[in-house]
Amino acid sequence: MANKLIVSLSPHVHNGDSVQRNMYGVMIALIPALLVSFYMFGLGAVIVSLTSVASCLFFEWAITKFILKRERTTIADGSAALTGLLLAFNLPSNLPLWIIVIGALVSIGIGKMTFGGLGCNPFNPALVGRVFLLISFPVQMTSWPVTGQLLSYTDAETGATPLALMKQAIHGDTEALGKLPDTLDLFLGNNPGCLGEVSALALLIGLFYMLWKKIISWHIPVSILVTVFVFSGLMHWVDPDTYASPLVHLCTGGLMLGAIFMATDYVTSPMSHKGMILYGVCIGFLTVVIRLFGAYPEGMSFAILIMNAFTPLINAYCKPKRFGEVKK
Repeated sequence: MANKLIVSLSPHVHNGDSVQRNMYGVMIALIPALLVSFYMFGLGAVIVSLTSVASCLFFEWAITKFILKRERTTIADGSAALTGLLLAFNLPSNLPLWIIVIGALVSIGIGKMTFGGLGCNPFNPALVGRVFLLISFPVQMTSWPVTGQLLSYTDAETGATPLALMKQAIHGDTEALGKLPDTLDLFLGNNPGCLGEVSALALLIGLFYMLWKKIISWHIPVSILVTVFVFSGLMHWVDPDTYASPLVHLCTGGLMLGAIFMATDYVTSPMSHKGMILYGVCIGFLTVVIRLFGAYPEGMSFAILIMNAFTPLINAYCKPKRFGEVKK
């Protein structure tokens, strides 16, 4: 019998990538920031991280098995564990356990499984959980332990974050910017904030690892960081006593974490390089607008979720060139 010609849809080249490989690759890239959070916040960081990851794994297993009634669960592909880790990175180290569990339920149950699971969610699940908690529990979510309290958890001493000081300066406190930690402390992570956002250095190490492994491309993180640097730099040039320098903006809050690990989510970000750059520029612009003129000190989470909603539109208008197409 003659051999049959098998015709299949593209792509025809496989480079060994898989969902599981990429998810665990991102988690490896998060290890430096995780270790810094343990070093800076101690016991509280360990408790929050373990609770968040375990809760996300449990809720994905339970929803898949008992609500969706699927024979196979998806907890082994790494997506639930990654969501739990990213959610923990967006939380303070003294957050009570029951609030963390609620955040995990919202992230997995509403942000992910409601839409059908991995690959179908229009919004980043970890950010859905984080914003829900921020709106529902604003006091607990804006209580920031200072670094160095290794054995403290819910009883940790708290302090103002750099973003809070920057917002005070915008509101007329002329001495607020002078209270900011120096740039080196901000870069290394010696300042109050969410677990995974304090060390710009650790997050940049993760970025270089993912670029080396080709887990992500440079287009989204670089376009966000450049846009924030330019826009905040212009505002600082106009009024340096009110607006912080662009380097401070880059090293504070969730900017690095969001630009490197949240905005680059495969499912919720554009597919073309042109679309990625447009997406990143808009996120960077919205982040600075919210930071400088909005009610919240931080705008990264809101900016990413807003642009997640525009991703289908960006994909529609930023399509890659079709080879072989004849212009009429």
